[in-house]
Amino acid sequence: MPLKKKATLLITNIGQLITMNGPVPRLGDSMNDLGLINGGAVAVAGEEILAVGESEAVEGKVDLAEGCIAIDAGGGVVTPGFIDSHTHPVFSRTRENEFEMRIMGKSYMDIANAGGGIRASVRDLRETSKAELTKKTTTRLHTMLSYGTTTIEAKSGYGLSTESEIKSLEIINNLNETQPIDLIPTFLGAHEVPDEFREKRKDYIDLLINEMIPKVAEEKLAEFCDIFCEKDVFNIEESRKIMKAAQKHGLKLKFHADELGASDGSELAAELGAVSADHLVHISDNGIKAMAEAGTVAVLLPGTCFSLGLKDYAPARKMIESGIVVALSTDCNPGSSYSESLPMIISLAGLNYKLTAAESISAVTVNAACAIDRGGKIGMLTTGLIADIVLWKINDYRELPYHYGVNSVHKVIKGGKIVIG
Repeated sequence: MPLKKKATLLITNIGQLITMNGPVPRLGDSMNDLGLINGGAVAVAGEEILAVGESEAVEGKVDLAEGCIAIDAGGGVVTPGFIDSHTHPVFSRTRENEFEMRIMGKSYMDIANAGGGIRASVRDLRETSKAELTKKTTTRLHTMLSYGTTTIEAKSGYGLSTESEIKSLEIINNLNETQPIDLIPTFLGAHEVPDEFREKRKDYIDLLINEMIPKVAEEKLAEFCDIFCEKDVFNIEESRKIMKAAQKHGLKLKFHADELGASDGSELAAELGAVSADHLVHISDNGIKAMAEAGTVAVLLPGTCFSLGLKDYAPARKMIESGIVVALSTDCNPGSSYSESLPMIISLAGLNYKLTAAESISAVTVNAACAIDRGGKIGMLTTGLIADIVLWKINDYRELPYHYGVNSVHKVIKGGKIVIG
């Protein structure tokens, strides 16, 4: 008979243990169901969760391995590790000058048309060494980890050439092996049309379809393909053509959709069976209906609207009431949302989407897992799952959005190992 597993890590005296056990994904009212246990404990064996429940039950049912690490949570809150399901972490130069330009009245498209925006980051990334990009991305990932994020979706998209897109994806894949956060790689070669193709965009689309996508798929550098589907970037027909090519090569789909204006991108995402459509500030009622029926996750990015100084935010409540799976993310990037903090995003979601703290926690755990096609596999504290756990220096989970702009993380456990705290 196999030996009974013994606990290598035991967390006790948890005031509020948020397990997220329950339906996956969380829809409608069930987003307020946190699988909450008062006075809980968690036992971990190696990388996986051994037992979860009330303190007396867990402590009385598990055997402790020699050298088991015991953690007293001090009556605080414990959650699953957060999942950031839309990030652009590989970049070098920051764009604080553009932030100031927006404060002074310039729009996102004004800046882009003047040579700033995504294309400014592209010019910089192409000139920056792989070693320098790796160093800066590693620092960024550590900051995310320190705020309780244990898994991210990581996009390329600041290369916009075969060589530079491959460089970005190789950095993402290498970092997956060398630091604690799990990175889910996404190819975003269709982020913008680069400078050298401004007068021959059809040639760039041909390059995406005939060279970049096949090479990324062949070398297994990405799980997803994303596109900036927008009237002034890639229109509906261009997006359909590119994304069907990605599907043909075995890549799952994600969409930047309906961000700057109504583009019918959400409808196309649903039509093609995309795992998620993101941004959705200007989504139509038809788009909401289509996404709900298709099961396409809505990844909402309140930090982007906040950083861009926009008055309009995605209609989150209407989406939830319509049966869409709603997730939240930082959209961490150098231009429109330079933040690694999901707790700050939870605060913004409360103020600007009117999401409760519980709904927002659902949106960065179980629902965010669905946005990267890992529903029921991460984002929960359940026996047998990987032990990605965050201990918070708060006594009530509702403090997360309320006490904003600070870091309330006490410890972060990734795969059963203490990596922060």
